[in-house]
Amino acid sequence: MKNVQVIKDPRISFKDLLARDGVEEHSVLRGRVGFMAYHGGSLEQMTDVIAAQAASMADASYYGVVQPPGSRIHISSTKVDPEDSPALMEFIDHVDVVITVHGFGRKGMFTSLLLGGRNRALAEHVGGHLRAHLPAYEIVTDLALIPDELSGQHHRNPVNLPRGGGVQVELPPRVRGSSPMWWDWEHGLTPHTHAVIAGLADAAQQWTHLSNERTN
Repeated sequence: MKNVQVIKDPRISFKDLLARDGVEEHSVLRGRVGFMAYHGGSLEQMTDVIAAQAASMADASYYGVVQPPGSRIHISSTKVDPEDSPALMEFIDHVDVVITVHGFGRKGMFTSLLLGGRNRALAEHVGGHLRAHLPAYEIVTDLALIPDELSGQHHRNPVNLPRGGGVQVELPPRVRGSSPMWWDWEHGLTPHTHAVIAGLADAAQQWTHLSNERTN
């Protein structure tokens, strides 16, 4: 897996990716808070697992795209177009806000979780829950400290398409269980991965509760 090069070919559309052999698209409509992980599978490893499990725990909706082993095609977020996917279009229309899970790796940020996206109230809310579950990590919610390309601010980024927008959560390899420190781990998901799932699920559940209180 580590030797498979990431392909960034602007000629490949999101529709093209979905049509490739072995690529799976998943959508489960539940509550009005949604989780997304459209760079899942062998591309940004464990992001689909984390998003799907957090969504299940929180009774939230879920949309994911999972690439098979040996496939690492990176479609820019601004090219992940609901017009190319009826399932994604239905998901975006169904949810009020979304938490999008991505993976990144950058020197000096291996214990940093970056929370971008345009819904800054949701980012701070999610950040508070992640801090409670992952005290050894730095949870970054200040956009000035997040690299522009990881900040999820473009209006065409799917994280900003639901009516209430969303938060883009960038997870380093360590918290996803895909760093060298976990290579001899043989007990399923790592403790750090369980913690990030629990933090995201708690945040989604509490946001739903607060939203219901505001509308009642």
